[in-house]
Amino acid sequence: MGCDHNCESCAENCGSRTAPQDLRESLHEMSSVKKVIGVISGKGGVGKSLVTSALAVTMQRRGHKTAILDADITGPSIPKAFNIHERAKGNDFGIFPVTTATGIDIMSINLLLENETDPVIWRGSLISGTVKQFWTDVIWADEDYMFVDMPPGTGDVALTVFQSIPVDGIIIVTSPQDLVSMIVEKAVKMAQMMNVPILGVVENMSYFECPDCGKRHNIYGESKIDEVAKKFGTKVLAKLPINPKFAAAVDKGMVEMIAEGFVDDACAELEKL
Repeated sequence: MGCDHNCESCAENCGSRTAPQDLRESLHEMSSVKKVIGVISGKGGVGKSLVTSALAVTMQRRGHKTAILDADITGPSIPKAFNIHERAKGNDFGIFPVTTATGIDIMSINLLLENETDPVIWRGSLISGTVKQFWTDVIWADEDYMFVDMPPGTGDVALTVFQSIPVDGIIIVTSPQDLVSMIVEKAVKMAQMMNVPILGVVENMSYFECPDCGKRHNIYGESKIDEVAKKFGTKVLAKLPINPKFAAAVDKGMVEMIAEGFVDDACAELEKL
């Protein structure tokens, strides 16, 4: 009862069970992507897109060609963070991503809309199909690392990405609130069900450092990320502070100017893949 005929993500051992199917979509024949990293969160408002942007910018600075596939179709924020307002172009061969000032390739639904403020009022199947097309129809040229910025939660888009794109691992973004353990656990369990490696956890808004005295203040309470990571057998990749410069840089489309080094350790882990 309630069977969706997707044996790959089902734990039941029923009589009609079939061998797991490979549902991965083929990358565009003119594309080359070496590593794909999914950036997810169990809830919204934790700064997942900021972390995605910071990872891509830092990896680019470390000499790797990077790209961002913005899978948050109904709430895209990546183009604004990079001050991209032009529309993506294409020809008979495919669609070309828009390249940022420092050379990061980006594809987002905002780059295809007539007006970037137009809402995307689509059902789940159309949204999932668009995410697939960003993988199959866009020409990603010689990308060392592609970061997939996913919408919050464990719904259609996350399932589509895990099933359709060969994800090498995910990074879970969270914050210090008390419900963090439950939120991380949901994301961890989904990744485990889909056989996707968990690379580690990034805690955003972890603390605030006073610019006058240098003392750290835990605005949202004591960090629990270390014990949460230990519980699920994963790593803490970074703890990002509350920093007004981050918000200002994103608002002004200058995320590529952030040079604080808070995700250097996380990027060092990615280089081990």
